[in-house]
Amino acid sequence: MVNSEEFIKRLEKIIQYYSLTAAAFADKVAVQRSSISHLLSGRNKPSLEFVLKVIEAFPDVNLYWLLNGKGSFPQLRKKENLTPPTQQVAPKPVNSISQKTISKVIIFYADGTFETFDKN
Repeated sequence: MVNSEEFIKRLEKIIQYYSLTAAAFADKVAVQRSSISHLLSGRNKPSLEFVLKVIEAFPDVNLYWLLNGKGSFPQLRKKENLTPPTQQVAPKPVNSISQKTISKVIIFYADGTFETFDKN
């Protein structure tokens, strides 16, 4: 049996680790926002379907850790794959005939926010 209070703490740890709001977490897991609210408040208990969606959306979440606190979070990765899943390596520039210059860069984040960088 899953201890609901401890499960909620682990769920909050996941949300905090990925710097998400409860709404953004719900969107990423593909559940209704009210479902997350009800889980975090202790009103509802997690369903198996919900747990499986969390595991699918967040590969660093260990099933046994999420359910009963055993194991680790984030999951330890193999040595050859030490880069976090959210980090991406920028592609190397390709030589092109045209000499284009960048005037603005916009970065969109998973939580719906963005940053704009203008060339000054």
